[in-house]
Formats: sequence, structure tokens, C-alpha cells
Amino acid sequence: MKSITVAELAERSGTPLIDVREVHEYAAGHVPGAVNIPMSEIGNRLDELPAESFDVICQAGGRSARVVEALEARGYDATNVEGGTGEWIAQGRAVEVPSA
Repeated sequence: MKSITVAELAERSGTPLIDVREVHEYAAGHVPGAVNIPMSEIGNRLDELPAESFDVICQAGGRSARVVEALEARGYDATNVEGGTGEWIAQGRAVEVPSA
């Protein structure tokens, strides 16, 4: 399984980012540009995944690692973000919060 660090994620541009946390977690704050497809729904929303390579993030890296493994088995080019959104925030990086 391919993995990148939060610092490597911050340096990327143009690579889609899928946030597999639940909707309420995503709404509390997410990496700018991340698209929310919760882990519990991803099996039914495969048609929404990018055709090109993409990164997968969760809160700490566990759920996203499981999702990446499952998607790789289906032929997707997915990369896990180690440390997840929690590490992103801990490093003082900007987050997006949807407006109410």
C-alpha cells in the first residue's frame, strides 16, 4: 500500500483527496479541497471516485488504510495519508469548515 505523510500531502497539487470520515466529522473541519465519501458508503459510491490516482484521508490513518487496501484490490490507484486529518490539524495547517 502506498502512503504519504501530511507534509507530503500539503506539497501536492492537483491530486484528488477523498475524506472517508463520517459526515459529522468532515463537517467539523477537513483538509481544504477534500471530498467526503464516508467509509460506510464508499462501496455504494465507487462511481464518484476519481479515474486517476487519488489520496485517501481519515482522522488518524486507520480507516483510510483499510479503504486504500480495498480499493487497490479493485484496481484503483489510491494512496493513504498517514496521520490523517488529526495530524494535519496538529501541524497547524488550515482546515475548511462548511458554512451553515
